Amino acid sequence: MDHLEEYRKAGKITAEMREFGKGLIKKGASLLAVTDKIEKKIAELDAKPAFPVQISCNEIAAHFCPEEDDKTIFEEQLASLDLGIHVDGFIADTAVTVDLSGSYSDLLKASEEALKEAIKIIQIGTPLNEIGKTIGETIESFGFKPIRNLTGHGLGEYNVHDFPTVPNFDNGDITPLEKDMVIAVEPFATSGNGMIQEKGEASVFDMVGRKSVRTGFVRDIQKEIETYSGLPFASRWLTRKFSEPKVRYALNQFRQLGILRSYPPLVERSGEVVSQAEHTLLIDDKVEILTKG
Repeated sequence: MDHLEEYRKAGKITAEMREFGKGLIKKGASLLAVTDKIEKKIAELDAKPAFPVQISCNEIAAHFCPEEDDKTIFEEQLASLDLGIHVDGFIADTAVTVDLSGSYSDLLKASEEALKEAIKIIQIGTPLNEIGKTIGETIESFGFKPIRNLTGHGLGEYNVHDFPTVPNFDNGDITPLEKDMVIAVEPFATSGNGMIQEKGEASVFDMVGRKSVRTGFVRDIQKEIETYSGLPFASRWLTRKFSEPKVRYALNQFRQLGILRSYPPLVERSGEVVSQAEHTLLIDDKVEILTKG
């Protein structure tokens, strides 16, 4: 397989950062400070984030990334750490959930066991719906529901959400896994109705094109965003280099030009808590868990 070394290096660092970050999520710690520490450690290991480190709590299933003024302190939350790292554009993605309340051990086990059971059946030729069926049935065996409108995904070069889409329930897609695919399998379990929706303001974005802009500082911000190679970024990354009013103005300009995509937080519709587990797999004659650690 091409670029196997880069995928393996990304997987190794991503697994290390998952365990490092998991250890930082403790009562009394600041969510923003924990996020910063993980991103700083990634840079120290000569890697780059494939997307901003996200720590989504309670009913938030995904896409929560703190802004500079975030005051969240860990107390009794169910906190899901989701992070991705790339080495020269080749990405690994992983997630783990931490229960600070001690009240959700079964929910954590539901997503963790669903991931384990899915990995057991994955090989070259496995139909996508069989993976979803295994995930859904495992989660339901614990008395919970899978999130049906969140999925796993392929991981391509500078592409976090590549083909194929890996479902968390039997969606009828019989597309088989192929040799040399790299996929993220990520079961989400909830005590709610199993659907998510966007809620709140986005702090994660990516650029989906390039158009000329007139204002000097907007051009400077555009150049900075281009250093992210088309991958998602946090508004916080920009406000630490440019003033917040300038960043807000620039993002609004990009939005009006149709070249900015926003990722608002994804919240369980009935307001119930969500747990997540995730590994990145290389599909080969012997499937390799790149983020096993």
